[in-house]
Amino acid sequence: MIYWDIFLAFFIPGIVGYGGGPASIPLVENEVVGRYEWMTVNDFSEMLAMANALPGPIATKMAGYIGYEQGGVLGSIIGIFAIAAPSLILMVTLLTLLYKFKDSPRVKKMTALIRPTIAVLLGVMALGFFNTSYEGAGIWQTAFLIVASFLLMEKFKIHPAFVILGSLVYGAVFLA
Repeated sequence: MIYWDIFLAFFIPGIVGYGGGPASIPLVENEVVGRYEWMTVNDFSEMLAMANALPGPIATKMAGYIGYEQGGVLGSIIGIFAIAAPSLILMVTLLTLLYKFKDSPRVKKMTALIRPTIAVLLGVMALGFFNTSYEGAGIWQTAFLIVASFLLMEKFKIHPAFVILGSLVYGAVFLA
């Protein structure tokens, strides 16, 4: 029965928590503190502070921790699945509809309009990365990393993961 309770405690916030982790926090608190009484308000706030300190989505970290505390490893898996399941179901449904109507002129126009938007968003993100690198490492280090990364990926066809790893090592050795 505890696994069903864990599932419900995180599936419901996953459904109605539109807006991601920050919107889900009070919903999860209501379930685990108010409804099931698995934690006190103080315990929940400490767990929330720890979850905020770690990288990654807050809701999945909370679901994994609370699920583990209540039901062990299986409880953790159920909690993470339950918090992610509503988004997963919605994405599969929307992609199924999109695939079904992929030849529709409206869908083709929609995807044609989305591509430039994504390109602009990626460009803004890359510009932000450049500015952060320029401010932290300087123009010469940034230029070197840009040119080296471009050559390694385009000319020598090295996988981007290895280029990123090499850049991290370079930064640790020469920029620390």
